[in-house]
Amino acid sequence: MKGEPARELVVIGAGPGGYAAAFHAADLGLKVTLIDMEERPGGVCLYRGCIPTKALAYAAKIIQESERAANIGIEFQAPKIDRSKLAAWKQGVIDKLTSGLALLTKRRKIEYLQGRAAFLDSHTLQCELKKNETRRISFDHVIVASGACPAMLADLPDSAAIMDSTGALELNTIPQSMLVIGGGYIGLELGYAYAALGTRITIVEMTPQLMANSDQELIGILTRTLKKQFESILLNTKIAKLKPENGGIRAFFEGQDSEARQKLFEKVLVAVGRRPCTDGLGLDKTGVQINAKGYVVSDSSCRTNDDAIFAIGDVTDPPQLAHKATHQGIAAAEVIAGRPALFEPRSIPFVEYTEPEVAECGLSEQQARQQGINVAVTRFPWSASGRAATMGESVGLTKMVIDADSGRILGVGICGSGAGELISEGALAVEMAAVAADMAMTIHPHPTLSETLMEAAALFTKSNINI
Repeated sequence: MKGEPARELVVIGAGPGGYAAAFHAADLGLKVTLIDMEERPGGVCLYRGCIPTKALAYAAKIIQESERAANIGIEFQAPKIDRSKLAAWKQGVIDKLTSGLALLTKRRKIEYLQGRAAFLDSHTLQCELKKNETRRISFDHVIVASGACPAMLADLPDSAAIMDSTGALELNTIPQSMLVIGGGYIGLELGYAYAALGTRITIVEMTPQLMANSDQELIGILTRTLKKQFESILLNTKIAKLKPENGGIRAFFEGQDSEARQKLFEKVLVAVGRRPCTDGLGLDKTGVQINAKGYVVSDSSCRTNDDAIFAIGDVTDPPQLAHKATHQGIAAAEVIAGRPALFEPRSIPFVEYTEPEVAECGLSEQQARQQGINVAVTRFPWSASGRAATMGESVGLTKMVIDADSGRILGVGICGSGAGELISEGALAVEMAAVAADMAMTIHPHPTLSETLMEAAALFTKSNINI
């Protein structure tokens, strides 16, 4: 628009990174414009990721707990699942949270534009708005927070029976059987949810373990439990071919762990990861650098090679986590506002929302050993936890990776119910460079699962009385 003054800050993408950056920048006094394709802020996390998957995981956990209650003498009738009501409840959660973000956007006087933005140069954007209007926007700084999209396999047949994570979350049907391609966090969480709803789940993963980058010991516990929930888990196995047939998709397997060379499934979920969303952004018209894997290159201040352009969240190097994006967004806003800030965390916690959950932060045992650190590893089994016994949660483990020379806590891993709620204490310990004695001497309430962290630390200080 001719004569329109330059915005101080434009944020492309209103996910957890984008809206956090916009909100914090506005709080610091900057004039902010926030651009996203959705009607309200929220991004993939709220619309098609973190929130809807956790809503389904919660429903799955209720079903599982009702079944397990028989072990302590409480029996329920088999659950009757109203698919449309479950989908409506999930959508209600999304609507509530995105509406709240829209209200916060207005209260901060942030200009929100629903549309698609593309760079014309390092200080100009062209925005195609939903109302068939095109606007040219100049800016002092921009934050690219365009997120990531589901990655798909090459040469997939055209079939409505093949879906990505977005399609799986729509809950159009609850199939009798489903093949999940990919044993990462997306495939396992959706597979877990559908299994609880009654679908026979087969997971196929090309690497030797599920969650290939996670702690082997913790994932071993999870795998043994999931084998009871899923029909089959095929490791070291690839999909050679998918062939549409009446009644679904026939999958042809190749690999040492494949139980059969082929099998028919009603649905196939492709969950092989996510790729950064940079298509159509026009980054080639700027000084922004893209690395070999397609991620935008940015430094610890979240600045790209182009001084006016910052990048945060899933469009930058992994891990692709909402909470990482949020903290990057806050750091970027601080830098743009002229404050000293860097994104240099020692620990970014991760949670796999299955049952049991797996949560990790800091260095795993394998990573610490690869770095040549003199490592001490302590393990506190939940079978020795009073609180776990009262919950029927004896299958669980809290693991601590410690520098044997200094006693500093380098990493924490937990496998068990509610692990995601426990890991933050471990993340704090790693971030503040706490030593095992700090945690061992911190009085934890009894009986709680949080005591397992204290107990794991006490094993290092040789003050544990329960093992």
